[in-house]
Amino acid sequence: MLPMVSARTSAAATPSGTPKLGLRERKKLQTRQAIRRAAYRLFAEQGYDATPVDRIAEAADVSPSTVFRYFTTKEDIVLTDEYDAVLEAGLRARPADEPMVESMRQVTVEALRRLTEEERSELVQRVRLIREVPAIRGRTAENTARDAEMLAAVLAERSGRPDGDLELRVIGAAILAALQEAMLAWVEGGPEGDLEALVHRTMDVLARGLTL
Repeated sequence: MLPMVSARTSAAATPSGTPKLGLRERKKLQTRQAIRRAAYRLFAEQGYDATPVDRIAEAADVSPSTVFRYFTTKEDIVLTDEYDAVLEAGLRARPADEPMVESMRQVTVEALRRLTEEERSELVQRVRLIREVPAIRGRTAENTARDAEMLAAVLAERSGRPDGDLELRVIGAAILAALQEAMLAWVEGGPEGDLEALVHRTMDVLARGLTL
C-alpha cells in the first residue's frame, strides 16, 4: 500500500479493462470498509491508544475475530486499503518508456481526484495517526518497503534490468518517501490546502534530479 496515497476505491473505480468484483468480493470489501470507518470514528472520538479492537468490532457490528481476519494488526486498520492493486495496474497501464516519476505523478493525481469527501477526511486522519502513533509509523515502514519492491519490479520490466537492481530500488524508495513528505506537508499546512499541487511540486523536485 502507498500509505499516504490511500484512495479507497470501489469496484466501479477500477482501471479500464479490470474486471469488476464479484458479489462475494464486494461483500468482503464492504466489511473491510465498515471496520475501517468504525475505527476511524472511534479514533477521532477517544484516541487511537484508548480504542481496543473489540470496541471497533462492536461498532462495526462484527466479531473481533472478523476484524483480525481482515486486518492482521490494529495498525493495519489504518494502513490497509484497496489501493495497492489499483496502483500497480495503473502503473502498468502507463507507457513503458515513461519515466517512473511521471507515471507515479499521473496515477497518484488520478487517485486523488477520485476521493470522496469522506475518503479525504479519512486520509487526513490517517496521515495524522502515522505522524503521531509510533506503532503506526513502524508498520508504515514495513508497508512502504513492500510498495518499493512493487515499483522496482515494474521498473525492472520496463528497463530489462534484473529484479533487485540497486538503482531501481533507490528510485522506488525515493518516490515513495517524497510522496509521504508531500502528504505530511499537506496535513501540517492545513488539509484545506491543494494536495494535488503539492504532489506535482514533489514530483517536479524528483524529475529535475533533486537540485534546488
